Amino acid sequence: MSQIIDQVQAALQNIDKELEKYPALKELEKQIPVPKSYILLGFVGFYFILIFLNIGGIGQLLSNIAGLVIPGYYSLLALETPGKADDTQYLTYWVVFATLNVFEFWSKAILYWVPFYYLFKTAFLLYIGLPQYGGAELVYKAIVKPLAQKLVNIQPHGGPSDSLKAQAQSAVDAAESHVPQGHSTGVSH
Repeated sequence: MSQIIDQVQAALQNIDKELEKYPALKELEKQIPVPKSYILLGFVGFYFILIFLNIGGIGQLLSNIAGLVIPGYYSLLALETPGKADDTQYLTYWVVFATLNVFEFWSKAILYWVPFYYLFKTAFLLYIGLPQYGGAELVYKAIVKPLAQKLVNIQPHGGPSDSLKAQAQSAVDAAESHVPQGHSTGVSH
């Protein structure tokens, strides 16, 4: 066992000697008291974990756990509180989450080639799902709401039905203005 440890330490020393060529690593080693070889091995290990997260179904599974379980738990808690702020936070989250999933569904063939996609997606879902960041509201106001207003005609203080009702009433009023006095249009208010 001690032979293996000696061989590993010798290999790490050789790596340290090779890494002496890079001033950035030397500076990093001064700032944090960790040998350059450990920094490199940590980076390589982290790199392979990221690759692992993006291969097969495990990346998608971990991302969905972060996107469903954690906000789902907070949503259940929010339903039991008397205030409305946390309800709004998670209703906004679920709208953003659904929008992301629709986008992801239609672009999965492209997203497959994005390196570390599931890692970025997981970080994004945690950002929008955890209440301390308020990311869902920011993403909703910056992206989803303007898109929804264009596509679905959502008005700030009324739904699509209010807008349609106002348009219909405007059309009735315009039609009535063209009907001579004393004649009925057959439309009641």
